[in-house]
Amino acid sequence: MEVFIYEDRFLTKKLLNWNETYSVEKKNYKEYGDVGEVWFGEDSALRVVRWLCSSDLVKSDDSIIDLGCGNGMLLIELAREGFSNLTGVDYSQDAIDLASSIAKAQNLTIEYEECDILNTESSSVLSRQYAIALDKGTYDAISLHPEDTKIKRETYISNVWKLLRSRGLLVITSCNWTEKELVSHFDNNFSLLSVIPTPTFQFGGKTGNLISSLVMQKK
Repeated sequence: MEVFIYEDRFLTKKLLNWNETYSVEKKNYKEYGDVGEVWFGEDSALRVVRWLCSSDLVKSDDSIIDLGCGNGMLLIELAREGFSNLTGVDYSQDAIDLASSIAKAQNLTIEYEECDILNTESSSVLSRQYAIALDKGTYDAISLHPEDTKIKRETYISNVWKLLRSRGLLVITSCNWTEKELVSHFDNNFSLLSVIPTPTFQFGGKTGNLISSLVMQKK
């Protein structure tokens, strides 16, 4: 099965301008109660939640960190399912403000902190180890950075490896990389554990996916 990569100028621009995006979404939430966009759609987040809820490798009190949490809705869904040890990080303070406001309004306890996954020394949250790391579009954003992209990708992979405890899990969702490419990028540090099914479509006699969603385990 092939994965068709979706990328356009709008996506690239948006991935590189999160501060502006979340400034607007924070204002909209304050004025209208609109939580903003769920990256890759709600179904994508729910597929990850369902996998975590059904896996024998995952416990409700496992430490889980969402890398590039945005408005925090993935963690909100996990909290609703009974997960109790949740942390979200994002390099945009406006995103952290928005996520914190949403969690507070729903009486949910989720820890949030503004920090950069590429610079783990800048944050106490990133100095801990976690059972599970979630990534829904953050590796994509780093991959689209116009400067030193390969080095930034390698730094990200190394830092995520350090964040995870022994045999920890990385659940990554991408619209820029195929399953084969992701496995290749992470191969030195992670092994493929599971593929979370995503919707397929057919074009020209071939079947493909717009999104790759994988569970990888720390080596």
